[in-house]
Amino acid sequence: MALSLDTVGPDSKNATAGRSEPSMPPENRLEMPTQSLWRWSASQERKPIVRRPRWPTYLARLFVFGGALVLTGYGTYEMYQVVSVSRTTVLQWLLVALFTVNFSWIALAFTSAVLGFLALLTQPRTPPALPQALASRTAIVMPVYNEQTARTFAAIEAIYESVEATGLGAHFDYFILSDTTDPEAWIAEERAFLDLRRRLGSRARFYYRHREKNHHRKAGNIADFVTRWGGHYEHMLVLDADSLMTGECIVRLAAAMEADPDAGIIQSLPLIINRNTLFARLQQFAARVTGPVIAMGLSVWMGRDGNYWGHNAIIRTRAFAEQAGLPDLKGKPPLGGHILSHDFVEAALMRRAGWDVYMLPSLEGSYEESPPSLIDLSARDRRWCQGNLQHMRVIGTRGLKLPTRQHFATGIMSYLASPFWLFQLIVGIALVLQTTYIRPEYFARDFRLYPIWPRFDPERALALFALTMGILLAPKIFGMLLVLLRGKERRASGGAIRVVLSTLIEMVLSALLAPILMLIQSGSVFQILLGRDTGWQPQRRDDGSIPFKDIVRRHRWHTVLGALSGISAFMIATSLFLWMSPTILGLLLAIPLSWLSGQLGAGLALKRLGLLRTPEEHVPPPIAVRANELQRRNASFGFDEQDGLLALYCDPELRERHVEMLSPASRRKRGEIETDRALAEAKLADAETVEEVLGWLKPKERMAILKDPALLTRLVGLRAAASLEARAAE
Repeated sequence: MALSLDTVGPDSKNATAGRSEPSMPPENRLEMPTQSLWRWSASQERKPIVRRPRWPTYLARLFVFGGALVLTGYGTYEMYQVVSVSRTTVLQWLLVALFTVNFSWIALAFTSAVLGFLALLTQPRTPPALPQALASRTAIVMPVYNEQTARTFAAIEAIYESVEATGLGAHFDYFILSDTTDPEAWIAEERAFLDLRRRLGSRARFYYRHREKNHHRKAGNIADFVTRWGGHYEHMLVLDADSLMTGECIVRLAAAMEADPDAGIIQSLPLIINRNTLFARLQQFAARVTGPVIAMGLSVWMGRDGNYWGHNAIIRTRAFAEQAGLPDLKGKPPLGGHILSHDFVEAALMRRAGWDVYMLPSLEGSYEESPPSLIDLSARDRRWCQGNLQHMRVIGTRGLKLPTRQHFATGIMSYLASPFWLFQLIVGIALVLQTTYIRPEYFARDFRLYPIWPRFDPERALALFALTMGILLAPKIFGMLLVLLRGKERRASGGAIRVVLSTLIEMVLSALLAPILMLIQSGSVFQILLGRDTGWQPQRRDDGSIPFKDIVRRHRWHTVLGALSGISAFMIATSLFLWMSPTILGLLLAIPLSWLSGQLGAGLALKRLGLLRTPEEHVPPPIAVRANELQRRNASFGFDEQDGLLALYCDPELRERHVEMLSPASRRKRGEIETDRALAEAKLADAETVEEVLGWLKPKERMAILKDPALLTRLVGLRAAASLEARAAE
């Protein structure tokens, strides 16, 4: 008995119209050979077509790295003077070494930010004219993994409308590349796609593909597209599920790629938008104010030896196919297996082959979103930590450019910095303990006339602390000054007073959150080094708080450690307590800070006061407004909330299209039993009604039915329960 699809969603019958239109274009395959990390000859590197002067880039690198080296040398000397008032002990030498590592990290960020600040002060702010014509075709690809269709399909439709408005839309095709493993999300994607096709027609050139197995995750998803359909397109523009890009930005990227025959990847700078929780608005403000300073500095000194962040970038498709086939690392995860942070490695391999990789940080119209709370950030950060630590096994790849190795080192250090900071705190505490409680050795074996007693120079220590904090906060101050100097941005951000107050709020809250993140990242590093794999969970993107009990469970040990550190430091010495007070306070407040970070009310309260406001928040980009409108409309369809198997049961046309869109089934080896399929088949055989079997099936068993037309036929053969028939009759 076929039931009306009215039981599972509004206007869903019409969503299956146009079923003769294929979900993907004909294949046009490209070979994507797996690259070797250890075999490479300079003769394999292509020669540039256009000769460009490199001396500006070399001068910028001299300024950044030379300046950082000088600063680090000075800081190390001052630290040595702090601890060498008397004979220097092993612990004091260890403190100097840890300080040097940590100080060099922030010194490099400082000199890069100085360069970015100066470049932003002097560069013209008029964007280049929009190109009137394009010669090549570009695929705009959005990989998705268990995402809400209301959001992702609204974003891709808004991008399509914006590109069409440029008059150059005929040069772009749109692909939703699904690696979804949730059965309800999979059918929701298909329904949203068919609905999109119905409304926009075949002229819109939207395509959808679902992979049977998400082999190698996002990198494998993109590689599957490139090898099967990449031959149709000179370029591909890669999005994330939370990406938004204006048509003008996309067209300018395509024109830049056409104008530069040596370009392999051109990266835009995505700004964070649409955020409302306190934590997300902190990130949004910092990215808008400080982000351009950091990005411009990176762009200037990296030159054409740049990096790729995995999304909101345009890529030369054939070059990517030829050079970016990623090998698996030997051994098991977390440090072996497939490469998680694939984007860095793809850029490195393309640069090795002679393709230029660079950023256009001043290109406007590139946006993304961010995690809504501290816990959401730490979940994503755990995966990034594992991916970046894997780069320890990639940094020695044969043939890489020196700046590429520096990119890997920066990514690795971005996570190792937390354990180094933790070790520095521990050594500092140990030194104070040694000074306070351990009696000096008055009669050393070398017959010195003075006792061995570690001492410190407090005035130098205070001056060095001030220097360190100044270097650490300078990029934020540079960003604030730029906003204050630019009248339009200053007014859109709430005026000079609000900009200064917002910067102070961001500094204070970031300082309180820093020790919590330090412990979280340190824990991630230790877990990975001990062999614990993170897996790959979908990211929570919506605003909303996390249950308080989960926050307490996650941060209780941070609070206990803060309390113990505070009590111990106070008992040892008042000076130690004062030195550690920012860290102690942040840890003591870990639970309320984490709770507050995810609160919508706290973020909206500051928003009403005009604090942490960005120009894009004051006057939202039209594409963001349109995407939000489309998201509300899509949500009204209810695709994300409805039972996928029930939708297929009720609508023969949807079921027919679903079967047409299935990937070819992989051949089963004789003697191997697919457990989920066997269980699903058994439950189908045992059930009397469709409602009964839907209650029995587990998610993996549902996926087995969705992948198998024969099992779907058996599902349709079941009768409907009386309750379902009553719903259909209403």
